[in-house]
Amino acid sequence: MIASLLLALLVTLSGTIATYLYDENASLGARLCAGAALGLSALGLISFVVASLIGLSGMAVFFSTLICCSPLAILTDSNTLKRFQQDLAGISTGTRQLLRFDSWAVIYFLFYMAAAVILWKVFSRAVIEDNTGLSTGLLNNFGDLPFHLSVITSFVFGNNFPPEDPTYAGVRFTYPFLSDFVSAVFVRCGADLRESMFIENYLLGLAFVGLIHRWAIVMLRDRLAAIITPLIVLLNGGMGWTLLFEKAGSNEGGLFGVLMDLPPSFTVIPETTWRWGNAISALLVPQRGFLMGLPLAVIAFTQWWIATDKRPPQTPAPEKSKKTRAKQKDVWHEQLQHTRFPLNTRRMIAAGVAAGLLPLVHAHSFVVVMAMAGCLALLQIRWREWITFFVVASVIAIPQLLWSTMHSAVNAGSFFAFEVGWDHGQENPVYFWFKNTGVFIPLLLTAVLMKNGSYVVPRRVLIFYLPFTLCFIVPNFLKMAPWIWDNIKVLYYWWLASAPLVALLLAKLWQQGMTRRVIAVVLFVCVTLAGALDVAGIAMRSIKYQVFDADGLRFAELVKAQTTPRSLIVHAPVHNTPVFLTGRRSLMGYPGHIWTHGLEFVQREGEIKRIYLGAPDAEQLITKYGIEYLVVGPQERIVTMVNDQFINRFQKVGEVGEYKLYKTGR
Repeated sequence: MIASLLLALLVTLSGTIATYLYDENASLGARLCAGAALGLSALGLISFVVASLIGLSGMAVFFSTLICCSPLAILTDSNTLKRFQQDLAGISTGTRQLLRFDSWAVIYFLFYMAAAVILWKVFSRAVIEDNTGLSTGLLNNFGDLPFHLSVITSFVFGNNFPPEDPTYAGVRFTYPFLSDFVSAVFVRCGADLRESMFIENYLLGLAFVGLIHRWAIVMLRDRLAAIITPLIVLLNGGMGWTLLFEKAGSNEGGLFGVLMDLPPSFTVIPETTWRWGNAISALLVPQRGFLMGLPLAVIAFTQWWIATDKRPPQTPAPEKSKKTRAKQKDVWHEQLQHTRFPLNTRRMIAAGVAAGLLPLVHAHSFVVVMAMAGCLALLQIRWREWITFFVVASVIAIPQLLWSTMHSAVNAGSFFAFEVGWDHGQENPVYFWFKNTGVFIPLLLTAVLMKNGSYVVPRRVLIFYLPFTLCFIVPNFLKMAPWIWDNIKVLYYWWLASAPLVALLLAKLWQQGMTRRVIAVVLFVCVTLAGALDVAGIAMRSIKYQVFDADGLRFAELVKAQTTPRSLIVHAPVHNTPVFLTGRRSLMGYPGHIWTHGLEFVQREGEIKRIYLGAPDAEQLITKYGIEYLVVGPQERIVTMVNDQFINRFQKVGEVGEYKLYKTGR
């Protein structure tokens, strides 16, 4: 684990140093957050390209690390080195302010300490490994975790180059996988599966918090609103907190009893119209691509804003004194005199790099970022800056798009259809949205329309926000994935962009006397309580959901020992077969996952059942697909009918508990 952690910190440092090329006024903390997102994403893309040529070996990791660390050469420039040293010196200034109990220094310290502790608790429960097997502490992660493990192990143990879908053999893998590839690199460096995911998740989670805070503070120029914004973004929810009191009425311990044993979720509940899942429990933990894609998108949003802002820059971070800021500004302008690219151009280059990394990280985020950029370019008409952004983003993104779509088996038509009201079921869409987002939309409208001398939301902020309303409008009329719930991957960007406006309204109320302070607090609690209950449940509950039992883990080791990396194995079409821990090729996994990826599963699912049944064409099907090994375990006996007489024709090469591995002779 030590080597993996050092690698993660090294690429984070490299990404941090790269920010000195374009970001004049960022604090060291903001640079570190951007550095983590850029460094880890670049590590994923570069190491994938290198590994595609020579395999995911130690040499591939070494060469990829060298390339990723090339920005460290920027420190050879004396001006940049001075600015970096000044930022490091600023840590002691901030510490002194904290010890003097400077109010904002204390607030920032408590805010980031709370975020660090909570994210540590949450991500440490994403994967739990003990003597009972491998589990997760999040119900929403129960279905997604085995898929991500299958992707990671396919690269580490299965030599999956060029990548096939690890859950659907023979089909090109077009699902964005760079976040999982980074974890695969960490496993190659010596981390176990749990450690490899935790290191990446935790760094990206903290980076996301810091990047939202930075974006809000440069856009709103209001410290309180900037602190509120990440809380609204991460603790999103609706009126689900009302369920707390309903459950208290039927609980022997009352409200206290419910709080001591919180339900799995107050925001997204299966088989109901509670669908607006909390960001942490429903998006960032189970959907690892989103966790990497969101920070990259926020980097782009922040640089767009600053590059097109005509106001003088402002650094409200408390750890920087006026003297320190003046020194940094002098050094910065001295450096500008020796560069051919204007500052705003370099900001747009950085935004283009962040956006260009997205196609193999999170496809929906890439579409949103490019669409928002197109709308803002039309609204702002600053052609030089926006052309720079699109050129840089395209140069990085187009090769990824061509590679991922070439010879793809995905049925693109399954992703798009007209459907009004998102996942509202039979419920009235207006009531559905009030139920799922609570007072958030009324607060958003109030922030936009309210005028007390001047509008709460400045005109430029409103213009910048305007395109993001499409992230709410379009998914409410158009299905953008085979599973309608996946529209949340676009809808969430509307919430993300709206949160600063709502935060600004609450901050303004706080500044207008005691009565309005109370109102602001009540409204803030109404917006965030459901999400906070979800997060508290993850951090406080000891319950875990078993994904693989102990025998399954031992069986996975047996499979790796008895088979070659590219062996094709047939097993029951389930989401949590131990085969997914081996990196071996799977004929087909869980049909639900296959369907959400836009692939046809019905025929192959039926053929797998005929193989286990020993149907007349079973031998022909084994030959047709080139199946080398066959698994018989508890899942096969539950999901399919197993004809033991037919299965026993094959050589049994290993057995652990109820799990048996047979060689077909192919």
